[in-house]
Order: sequence, then C-alpha cells, then structure tokens
Amino acid sequence: MVGDDLDRSLGLYPTMMISIGAMIGSGIFVLPALGYKKAGPAVIAAYVLAALVVLPAALSKAEMATAMPESGGTYLYIDRALGPLFGTIAGIGAWFSLVFKSSFALVGLGAYLLLFAPLAQGAVVPVALALGALVVVLNVSGTKLSGQIQAIIVTLVVISLGVYTVNSGFALDTARFAPFSTDGRIGVVTAAAFVFVSYAGVTKVASVAEEVKDPGRNLPRAILGSMAIMTVLYVAVVSAVVGLSDPDTLKTGGPGGTASLTPMADGAGALLGGFGVLFISVVAVVALTSMANAGVLSSSRFPLAMSRDNLLPPGLSRIDARFRTPRNAVLLTGAVLLLLIAFVPVIELAKLASAFQILVFSVINAALVAFREADIPSYTPEFEAPGYPYVQVFGFLAGLGLLTQMGTLPILGAAGIIAGSGLIYAVYGRHRTDRTGAIDTILHGRRGETDDGLAPTDPE
Repeated sequence: MVGDDLDRSLGLYPTMMISIGAMIGSGIFVLPALGYKKAGPAVIAAYVLAALVVLPAALSKAEMATAMPESGGTYLYIDRALGPLFGTIAGIGAWFSLVFKSSFALVGLGAYLLLFAPLAQGAVVPVALALGALVVVLNVSGTKLSGQIQAIIVTLVVISLGVYTVNSGFALDTARFAPFSTDGRIGVVTAAAFVFVSYAGVTKVASVAEEVKDPGRNLPRAILGSMAIMTVLYVAVVSAVVGLSDPDTLKTGGPGGTASLTPMADGAGALLGGFGVLFISVVAVVALTSMANAGVLSSSRFPLAMSRDNLLPPGLSRIDARFRTPRNAVLLTGAVLLLLIAFVPVIELAKLASAFQILVFSVINAALVAFREADIPSYTPEFEAPGYPYVQVFGFLAGLGLLTQMGTLPILGAAGIIAGSGLIYAVYGRHRTDRTGAIDTILHGRRGETDDGLAPTDPE
C-alpha cells in the first residue's frame, strides 16, 4: 500500500553520514582507553583486527541490501534466509543492542560534558534525557531532516578529528609505543572483541534502505565507503591518543581507578592544554549525540519491518501521514531509550549487548551463503560480495572466535536475548506467519521436493 511506504529521501552523502555517525561515538571517545588497558599500544592493531572481522559482514550486507532495499536490515536478511524464528531473534536482539548503544552514547557523553559545563554530577542524566527526547523528535519529524542534520554534524566532527590527528603529529612521544604489545596476541584479540562494537554502525544503514535513493548504487558505496573512512580514522585517532596520553592516565584515570572515560580529552590536554580539552569535549558531546540519533533512526526500522511481517503488533508498522516516518516504531524505541538512561546502568549492560552484536555479524555471513546456495529467482542483487564463500566462512568463524574473548557474563547476556526473543516468537509470531526462509529451499531441493512457493525475499 502506498500509505505504508516510506519516502526515499536519502542520497549517498547523508546515507554515508548515517553510517559514519553510528560509528563515530564511543569507538573514538570512550573505548580506546579500555582497549589500551587490555593490549597497551597494540590497541591500534586491535582496531585493525576488528575491522577485518567486520568486513565480511559489511560485504554480505551490501549485497543483500541491493537485493532487498527495504526497511529491516539485519532482521530482514536473516529472516528471509533462515526463517522467522531466527529473524525474530535477530530483529529484537539487534534492536535491543542498538538502543543500548544509543543510551550508552548519551550517558557516556556526561564524562565529557562535566569537563567544560558548569554542571553537577547529578545533572548528567537529565541532560542525557533532554538530548534523547530531542533525538526522538527529530526522527519522528522526518528522515530527510534527521539525515541532513546528521550529515552536517558528522562532517564537522570528522573535520575536527582530522585537525586533532594532524596536530598530534607534532607532539607524539614515540617512546609510548614501546613495548607495542603488553599482553601478547591474546591481549590484542581480547581488545579487538571489546572495540568490535565500534564498527557495529557500518551495516546499520541497511536498516533504512527503503529510504535511500537509488539503493543498488548508493547502499554498497555508503557501507563500504564509511567502513574504509572509519578504519583509517580509528587507527589515526587511537595512535594519537596513545602517543599523546600518559599510560597511567589511560589505564587508571577513570572512576575508581578504572580506564579513563575521556581518552581523547587526555590526549588533547597534553597537546593544546585547557583549550584542547574544551575543544575535544565539545566535539565528543556533539558526536555522541549524533551517534544516538543514528542509532534511533536505524533501530526503529527493526520493529517496523517485523510488524509488517506479523511478528510484532500491527500498530508498529504505521507510517505517519504527515512526516512519512514510522512514528510508533520511533516512539517505542525512544521510550525504551529514555527509560534505560533514567533507570539502568547502561555502561555495564552495553557490554552485554555488544556480545550479541558480534554474534549477529557472524550469522549475517551465513545468511548470504543461504541465499546464494538456494538460488532463488527473486534474489537478484545489483552488487555481489567478492571472495564468496571464503570471505563469509572467515567472517563467521572469526566472529565466533572474538565472542569467546568477551567473558562469561556478556555471553550469558547474549543467550538471554536469544531466549527472550524466541519466547516472543513462540507466544506471538509463530501462529501469525507461515513464511519460510532460503534455507528451507535448500533442504527441499536436497530431498528432491518442490519448494512451497513462498518467496523468501518478498515482504509479507
């Protein structure tokens, strides 16, 4: 129905800025010190390793996005490849993880906000709530408006980080890079598992594919272009942080002797004194707000797509007649976002959600294999991921390898998300859909049976 369609208003540049905006928050402004505590200066290599593990999923999603340029992203691809049970788990889990990540961004900016604003510690949560409410309003008011604001903010942040990195070259202390690896290969792998979430935003732009102009051309370019830009930017910025900051400050400069929550400001203080701290702190607040905006924009499309497929209540697929946005899905996402900020220790729980992100990135590679092997006539991507199937096998196994380095509690958290999502499917969605996935087409073919005719890539 035309009334249920979203407006294709996003060109290549704002689409790429949504992807970069989803990556340019905590991965630069918070996580470098946490990774440094686990691997020392080799945290730089950890960011490169994490990028290599993410790349297969980025290539896989770029292909599937051109075959299915609809809202839903991760949910849509896994659902159509592996069936509605796995789709429900992926959709709810990815939505849950992204909302946590957005909450983490808004709460995490408090550490930077206190460096320059005359606020008491108790004011951080109210400010985060106000910014969260603003993000929700922007997303209800229109994807084009939200995308334009996102593009402006991200552009300014990237330029600011470029200036920071270039200037750091004149003040780096090369002695701080030796020894390069303080905990050997295991330290690098463990650090890579923790900074992996820095790249999670690279494929989230696929969830707004239905609102992208010329998706066959713009989606692969936005996904892979933003991935390349952010890998270079991460390596450059983290190198600057390591070379500028006192090692003890990075390791113990946070609350209660934990890793510093403001590593960028630590380095800026060494480079430009008080002005540098002020400059980077303002940039951090803007960037983390941008990250939250990109998170709400993309995560709200998961309940929209699942509602269209009868896996969640129909009201979540309603499109606002004036703004052409999924109003109810945005409001639900925003309500959970604000509740998390107000009542939950988001920083700790965000670590649990990151384990599910790694799991989803592994499974998305399996989804592409299912589509290719099923040879479904309706699956006609305009972009094909190179190196199939070796790239996908590497991405799947490497992701599982990183997952083992997350620790017991995050893995149990991912298991909890899987169990809860499976329960929602059993109670609500199972009796409302008879859709099959590409994997069933493969199984029918191996048994010499005729497929049931359902098109796994067509939305209900």
